[in-house]
Amino acid sequence: MTHYQLFATTPKAVEMILADELKSLGAENIKPTLAGVAFTGTLETAYRICLWSRTANRILLALSEFEVKSQQQLYNHIQKIDWSEHLNATDSFAVSFSAKNSKAIDNSHFGALKVKDAIVDQMRDKFGERPNINTDQPDIRINVYLNGDTAQLSLDLSGESLHKRGFREVSIEAPMKENLAAAMLLRGGWEKIAFAGGSLIDPMCGSGTLLLEAAMIASDCAPGLLRGYFGFFGWKKHDAKIWQALINEAQQRKKVGLTSMPTIVGFDLSRQNINVALQHVENAGFSDKIHLERRDIADAAPAASWQKGLVVCNPPYGERLGEEAETAFLYQRFGDSLKAHFQGWKAIMIISNPELGFRLGIRSQKPITLFNGALECKLLRFDIEESEFFIPKAQNQDQRLAQINHIIASEMPDSGGEMFANRLRKNLKILSKWAKQQNISCYRLYDADLPEYAVAIDVYQGEKLWVNVQEYDPPKSIEPHKAIARLAAVLAEIPKVLNIPKEQLFLKVRKKQKNTDQYEKHNELGNFHVVSEGGCQFWVNFEDYLDTGLFLDHRPMRLLIGEQAKGKRFLNLFAYTGTATVHAAMGGAKSTVTVDMSKTYLDWAKRNFSLNKLSGDNQLIQANCVEWLTEEAKQKIPRQFDVIFLDPPTFSNSKRMEEVFDVQADHVALITNAVELLAPNGVLYFSTNFRKFKLDKATLADFVIEDMSAKTIPHDFARDAKIHYCWRISQ
Repeated sequence: MTHYQLFATTPKAVEMILADELKSLGAENIKPTLAGVAFTGTLETAYRICLWSRTANRILLALSEFEVKSQQQLYNHIQKIDWSEHLNATDSFAVSFSAKNSKAIDNSHFGALKVKDAIVDQMRDKFGERPNINTDQPDIRINVYLNGDTAQLSLDLSGESLHKRGFREVSIEAPMKENLAAAMLLRGGWEKIAFAGGSLIDPMCGSGTLLLEAAMIASDCAPGLLRGYFGFFGWKKHDAKIWQALINEAQQRKKVGLTSMPTIVGFDLSRQNINVALQHVENAGFSDKIHLERRDIADAAPAASWQKGLVVCNPPYGERLGEEAETAFLYQRFGDSLKAHFQGWKAIMIISNPELGFRLGIRSQKPITLFNGALECKLLRFDIEESEFFIPKAQNQDQRLAQINHIIASEMPDSGGEMFANRLRKNLKILSKWAKQQNISCYRLYDADLPEYAVAIDVYQGEKLWVNVQEYDPPKSIEPHKAIARLAAVLAEIPKVLNIPKEQLFLKVRKKQKNTDQYEKHNELGNFHVVSEGGCQFWVNFEDYLDTGLFLDHRPMRLLIGEQAKGKRFLNLFAYTGTATVHAAMGGAKSTVTVDMSKTYLDWAKRNFSLNKLSGDNQLIQANCVEWLTEEAKQKIPRQFDVIFLDPPTFSNSKRMEEVFDVQADHVALITNAVELLAPNGVLYFSTNFRKFKLDKATLADFVIEDMSAKTIPHDFARDAKIHYCWRISQ
């Protein structure tokens, strides 16, 4: 029995999986190499591999190997083969040619033409007629691989890539080839799980590629059984009896395998994907074996009767520009679903960006490198156990926006949206009347009044009405997908209640402050708008920063400063955008000094000064406020101020600071140094937003301290008495 030299091509990093597969199919002398495996075998072995290999692309049967140092030499060697042994003069053929490091031929198209000419010329000379060229489904396909000076001439037994199983609609392109899907499943242990009766679920099944590969493995179905074409069908040495015997065997094995199929289920939010997958499942003959259903990822839960098994997924990679946020959110939702519904299962997924894997919040085994085309990916494998869960790093604002956009776009609104809308209408009726009476144009309209809708909503009236929504961290008891759905309902109802276009609505993610979050830039759009407060005007920005440039809860404090500032020397520390300074200057302050570490915010303050046409002695100082205050207090004759406003951050470890600042630990020194700068009868207003703050009155007992917190909480923040604390301090 003749043994042939054969070579199986495969995607990079699948070589060892293919080698194991070839061994099980009877191949001998197996030698894995880059993107393929060399082996020997009989014609029956080659046919069996064409029919049964789940991971190979092509099976090449070697015809010759020769040296090529010129184009003519290539032509001559091709003519040495008696092509009449392989095809008739009236048959068709195609040539695949690739070259690497060749000085003789570096153009694959030209090399293919040279091979074609040699075959056509030989057949014409011998029979007086020539074979045709058919690039789609030729009678035989000839493969030439030229590496340096060595050419390998082979017959392509597969004809077209073996990943084409024969069930896919021609017009539907899969994001993953079937042989890569099979490699995923084999590496993920699906064969063992399936034969033990374990279930398989793909919660983002797309056109059904992974489902069908899983079904073929579980049912012992040959992946090539549905193909209507192989490259050896038109080969003159084709042995039809051997092939038919293999087909008969495969059909019998599938018939037996279908009797003990495990549960295989696919979910997808896209109705179009489900429809395509249904067609593919029907084409493949698994209509009564694979269950498909339109479900969102959050609802992709197994039925109680389904035996625990394997979750598989090929989620979007987010490679295209602008998809990163949406993709990151999708991975988080997938992780939430796995944690909520699949404890005790195993899971595998393929990703191109390893960082996205952390969004799942489940520790994986060592990643396995695979290639989806030219794109390097990682196969992640998980045991979905609570001991493997962790909290992924917080998402940024863009990712959160992508979450909301996804929910709204899916047209799956939260049923409680009307309850929120009713509360918002009630608040608007009461607070808009109060604001008009008080001549207030910027105020808090809603502050987590309903625990289910944990957001703060601020309105800013300028030339338009702008709405700034800040989302609070939901309680751990609330499932993340429910919190997101509720937030989507909030964003859907606000424009209706306030009668504004969605373009005037902005969302921020308000988490526990770390470092100097309020100073962190989020975008660089540069869209500023003018609003008014107490006779002053301010620039606000709703998109580029976490805060807008105007802390609304400090409105009473700013108005008080404006009332007391006439003829006074005013110092504003940790001044942010200088809004308190503007009130002091507009109130008739003799002079002002504004100190902040950020050039960005001092420039903003300068713009606020210009907007209010301020002139006179208004000094802006860029400095670390802690260090500046310490140095000023040490002076033999410190500067003197009549009114000081001290509103430090809770915590700061800015690169511009040599030491970490903590308001609880450092407030005594800060206040003591500030008091050193007070003129006789001067007053210091100290404020903090740290909710757990405790003023060290014992250490500060030498000063006169008055708690003004209640007096400085505005009516629109009355629901949150701990929004800030404030004390009036003097010598």
